[in-house]
Amino acid sequence: MSPSGRRRSVDSSSSSSSDSDSKMHRDEKHHIDEKKHYGDEHPDNSRSLLDHFPHMPGLPAGSSQQHFQSPSHAPPPYTPPAAGERLALTTTTAFPAQQAGPHPCIDADGSPVFLGSALFYSTGNPNGGGPDSVHPCKIAPHLSPVCRVPYGGGEFEHHGRYDLLPFVPQMMEWVLSARGQIPQDRRAIEGGVENHGAKLYHAVAKVGNLWVPGKTGIHLNGCNVAFGGGEHVFTEGYYILCWR
Repeated sequence: MSPSGRRRSVDSSSSSSSDSDSKMHRDEKHHIDEKKHYGDEHPDNSRSLLDHFPHMPGLPAGSSQQHFQSPSHAPPPYTPPAAGERLALTTTTAFPAQQAGPHPCIDADGSPVFLGSALFYSTGNPNGGGPDSVHPCKIAPHLSPVCRVPYGGGEFEHHGRYDLLPFVPQMMEWVLSARGQIPQDRRAIEGGVENHGAKLYHAVAKVGNLWVPGKTGIHLNGCNVAFGGGEHVFTEGYYILCWR
């Protein structure tokens, strides 16, 4: 299958990220307890993972809620969150199929695959000093754990807190990109941030005949996706998720 929604291309002369991002508050009252909100118990459903990092700009607000339908796969009726609103989840809780909306990708066996962002420990060890980044990832409810992050050359099996970004084809589109370029005339949808502050965006790349969700960024010089136990790197021919 091909990425759902309208497809555009990034101007090859573009290489810097959009400057339309907003700042987030740094108030002490927004500091939260890691055990409660970053562990496997109950996520803070009122806040996105992106909000937990003051240097991570928020996503643009969406319009009113409405019913959306995938062009390729028609799911049962559901009430989606507003465009851009993420669902706070953990890998030990049930996957909210009716809230997830249409799946933009499928796995080799035809199972649905969704877009997500994982609260990440760059050390790979939850006991190694606390989470320090958020990485775009794929969410595959038929796998255990459901959340997989492309990192360090492998398909990292993520445990704990993650956010699901419902795909809204009438509000979002896939834009062809290469070499880490971010479209200047579009609003790329941010999906994470590195521990050194570099922005990460949702992207998809084709592995064999399957489109796999992953991450892209200027510093990555391409798109990285997790599939088959490994991290696959593409410098061209991948798509970045943008607002229409």
